[in-house]
Amino acid sequence: MTPLALIAEDEAAIAEILDRYLVREGFRTARAQDGQVALDLHALLKPDILLLDVMLPRLDGWAVLGEVRRRGTTPVVMMTALDQDIDKLQGLRMGADDYVVKPFNPVEVVARVQAVLRRTAGLSPDRVIRQGKLEVDPVSYLVSVRGDDGLRPLDLTLTEFRIIEFMARHPRRVFTRGELVDACLPGEEVLERTVDSHMSKLRFKLKAAGLDDVVRGVRGVGYRLDVR
Repeated sequence: MTPLALIAEDEAAIAEILDRYLVREGFRTARAQDGQVALDLHALLKPDILLLDVMLPRLDGWAVLGEVRRRGTTPVVMMTALDQDIDKLQGLRMGADDYVVKPFNPVEVVARVQAVLRRTAGLSPDRVIRQGKLEVDPVSYLVSVRGDDGLRPLDLTLTEFRIIEFMARHPRRVFTRGELVDACLPGEEVLERTVDSHMSKLRFKLKAAGLDDVVRGVRGVGYRLDVR
């Protein structure tokens, strides 16, 4: 079924542009001009994804995000003029799946929406993922390794977390570098070889926690998560 995107944005011009670009890419759309209407439409329509502005009338984006997360697992892309890392971290810690800063390119926003839907398709994004000794908690953005003395959390960057979460949802599948860029670094101007740098650091941290050779390189293709 054609995915439904709910656009919660009080600036009509921005909402119109996003609507037009999403429809062009095959989405159905609905719009809300304030936070309360966004929650009402979310409950009524059960959209596949929510594009959520932070500075909304009546209820702001943080309040809407909190209620949406209490209700379930609808993917959320936050949209805001705020450009501070702490704002981005707040959104991610509260359960947002991605974050774009205004002014933005609508093509980039659509690409991020598509990437989020690929990551979460058919999966519950708030469920702890367990693969062998590896545990990934998408809500707290925490990756841990289970040992004889309990869980040992890893100190990962956001990109490293996105990579291991994405791969943990599809164990033993081989991903090309391009697929990992699209899914885990959406909208960023990076070379595919940048993935190798992130993978090297991620493998080092996993090995230090007792998981060696969990992320394996596949010559001429990309990478695979090989857990036992």
